[in-house]
Amino acid sequence: MAKILQLVGDFVEDYEAMVPYQMLLMVGHEVHTVCPGKKAGDKVKTAIHDFEGDQTYTEKPGHLFGIDAEFEKIDFTTYDALVISGGRAPEYLRLNPKVLECVRHFFEKNKPVAAVCHAAQVLAAAGVLKGRSSMAYPAVGPEVTACGGTFIEQNKNFSNAHTEGNLVTAAAWPGHPQWIRQFLTLLGSTIKP
Repeated sequence: MAKILQLVGDFVEDYEAMVPYQMLLMVGHEVHTVCPGKKAGDKVKTAIHDFEGDQTYTEKPGHLFGIDAEFEKIDFTTYDALVISGGRAPEYLRLNPKVLECVRHFFEKNKPVAAVCHAAQVLAAAGVLKGRSSMAYPAVGPEVTACGGTFIEQNKNFSNAHTEGNLVTAAAWPGHPQWIRQFLTLLGSTIKP
């Protein structure tokens, strides 16, 4: 089974942190959750984003999500795959040079990467989307195209996902079934439909 690094931060989207973490553990993968500036045993606050008919998502307080490794001390080169959760955390995580170095490593080594929602902000800042297609939350679409990527639109229910090479992306948490299934395929641990 794969050793997976999951990148989160305060106000990460609740479902986009917890669901992939739990699903990947459920099928037997080892998952380490990290956040720059936090140590193992610390927690990040999550936010619940919902789609209630407004012009954008609504945001409500979520749960606390546990960190089980220290980002500053890990050797990210020892991980087989990367998950970047969405929400508001990517807007400031992309300012951290080691985060960008970490993301670039996974692309340079062609290791599987799963990014959801606003996680495309980290991918864009790392410069790994040029010439690639990617889904993201629609408000992040301009960032995908500005860095030379091709933005793939979500379907009406936000339930689809997109894979190109080693990258699996989705627009938001309603795409989890497809996003996680496609990521598991890249990891070689598929679940039968």
